[in-house]
Amino acid sequence: MRSSNPVFSRRGFGRDNGYAGFDTAPQAGYAQGNPYAQNPYAQTTVGQGAPPQAPPAAGRMTMDDVIVRSATTLGVVVLGAVLAWALLPVSTTSFGLAFGSAIVAMVLGLVQSFKRKPSPALILGYAAFEGVFLGVISEMYNSRWSGAPFQAVLGTMAVSAATLLVYKAGWIRVTARYARIGMAIALAFVLAMVVNLLLVAFGVAPDGGLRGMGPLGAIVGVIAILLGAFFLTLDFKQIEDGIAYGAPREESWLAAFGLTVSLVWIYLEMLRLVAIFSNND
Repeated sequence: MRSSNPVFSRRGFGRDNGYAGFDTAPQAGYAQGNPYAQNPYAQTTVGQGAPPQAPPAAGRMTMDDVIVRSATTLGVVVLGAVLAWALLPVSTTSFGLAFGSAIVAMVLGLVQSFKRKPSPALILGYAAFEGVFLGVISEMYNSRWSGAPFQAVLGTMAVSAATLLVYKAGWIRVTARYARIGMAIALAFVLAMVVNLLLVAFGVAPDGGLRGMGPLGAIVGVIAILLGAFFLTLDFKQIEDGIAYGAPREESWLAAFGLTVSLVWIYLEMLRLVAIFSNND
């Protein structure tokens, strides 16, 4: 099965540029005494009947690669957001630009999701346009709820750190069943949001419905943040397996892309949640 985060079609690391799957965790092969039994990147000497050999270290993904690519991608998002905040005053025009940037970012993200290989240009382009969108939206929230973006950033960092801690402690095991259940909930959530958007657009739910500023909106926001944390656990699992399998170094761009999408999801939901609580003070 494919792992995914909010874009829902982003592939993970895998054999022959597919996805290795949660059921083939490398630890299982190690426990059986053959560390390459289930490694999609292991190489076999052709014609000699030799057992699979470990992939060479050179050109293989490491945690340093993931950290550098993720920092680069998130840095582009932050730079785009800062420039948009500083150069675009709150107005109808800037809101239209933010909406257009979000559409472009979504298209670039979907194109990358369906490509067999990661494209740094597409990923960084996604990050730049996403940054512009976040900068304008954050400025709009800040103009009404002063300090909301800063609180949302702190909240995003807290959720991310807590998720990583829980994952590394082994309190959450990312298995195929875990992923299936989580993705089913995520799909139901997105469908509910689409229906809610249509109801709001046609005036059936003028107060925002599920995405309103009341208690129901807060509950939905918390659910959305928990889904963001779920997406992060899938990202952590993909990174862990990619390094263990000896995935190509270029796959670290996919790790950066996935983490960025998940963090943006959490930040936007955290921003709404902060606004809801501020609105009710």
